[in-house]
Amino acid sequence: MTGDLTGAILERIERDGVKFLRLQFADIQGQPKNVAIPVQQAEKALTEGISFDGSSVEGFARIEESDMVLRPDPVTYAVLPWRGAESRVARLICDVTLPDGKPFEGDPRHILKLQLEKAAKSGYIFNTGPELEFFLFKMLDGRPTTQFQDHGGYFDLAPTDLAEDVRRDIVIALTAMGFEIEASHHEVAESQHEIDFKYGDALKTADNVITFKFVTKTLALMKGLHATFMAKPITGINGNGMHINASLFRDGENAFFDPDAPRQLSETAMHFIGGLLSHTQGITRVANPTINSYKRLVPGYECPVYVTWSTTNRSALIRVPAPRGRSTRIELRSPDPTCNPYLTFAVMLAAGMDGLKNKTVPPPSIDRNVFKLTDRERSADGITTLPLSLEEANEHLLADRVLCDALGSHVIENLDRITRIESEAYRTEVHTWEINRYLSTY
Repeated sequence: MTGDLTGAILERIERDGVKFLRLQFADIQGQPKNVAIPVQQAEKALTEGISFDGSSVEGFARIEESDMVLRPDPVTYAVLPWRGAESRVARLICDVTLPDGKPFEGDPRHILKLQLEKAAKSGYIFNTGPELEFFLFKMLDGRPTTQFQDHGGYFDLAPTDLAEDVRRDIVIALTAMGFEIEASHHEVAESQHEIDFKYGDALKTADNVITFKFVTKTLALMKGLHATFMAKPITGINGNGMHINASLFRDGENAFFDPDAPRQLSETAMHFIGGLLSHTQGITRVANPTINSYKRLVPGYECPVYVTWSTTNRSALIRVPAPRGRSTRIELRSPDPTCNPYLTFAVMLAAGMDGLKNKTVPPPSIDRNVFKLTDRERSADGITTLPLSLEEANEHLLADRVLCDALGSHVIENLDRITRIESEAYRTEVHTWEINRYLSTY
């Protein structure tokens, strides 16, 4: 960081009356972490970084190699608008480095940066626009429940939608922090909501996803509610998705658009789709990272489970929304908001660029409702399904050399370790379903 930029940030901190700085970063599972420092330490943080113990962070380092440094990215500076002037707080998102200044290979933000740099060498900028869904549940005695806060449905409004004020406060806070909000509405399920913000380059968007979840949870709690991005918190209703719109730009133009091509999709777009589809089984481990994620990936709840693409129907795994032109993009519909956005965007880009490199042609689009096809019809069309469990998805990831290279051995080893630990814990736990099913019978 240059001295001029450091000085500019320090001046802004003083002008904003900031008393504390939160230095934030994400662990391997996408959980936000932070350390708070008094404003008197701001110059040191911006010039030298702040040391911390990496061995205490999931998926980071062993205890014998635990020293790490948080280095704030000045472009991520934002004041937390819900804090009063007497204790005003700002946050900075950080890169994680080793004490010698080298990037830490397990830092999710660094992994995404590497993939963006590789794409940039071919002249491409990768843009993403995620759509995050979440539930607002009631709290009881300070603990979250799964009790609905409202019983509204898709696009409902007050008095059916009781969360208009909460969503408004979230939108106001995000806007104050630099977000450009495009839409806010009630989703299909009771107490389910969605707030969409404008697309941008993938690094900024990943930062925004972490911020969005943090702000949403904080402001919901201030209203006595619990916001959850859990993939499938309640049986029998829709789960939370995080559809990801993505596009490549080159020389200032949308590289996915070709006005003279079939469906106005360029060869670049088609090869990118082909790459995503050919690596989608391994991508699923990253984009759907919990055991609970696979309770959402079942037919019947508007969630894609079949590996197809289309320009017309929403049952496809990859949809190409209208209109075309500068807005041409693909939409990957399987991810859920429990994913680490840095890693998810990284593997999406790696898969898409592999498709460009190998000129991978996707199979014919499926423009019928895939959910209504019979097994025989799907088999005849060569339609496969996404992995049925975290363990199955993990095996696909381990076997995918392109994705493994993109994530690096450190992250792959830790994702594998987390999968095995969680799967064994889940396998040996006695669940309520088993008690209800067997206790009185046997």
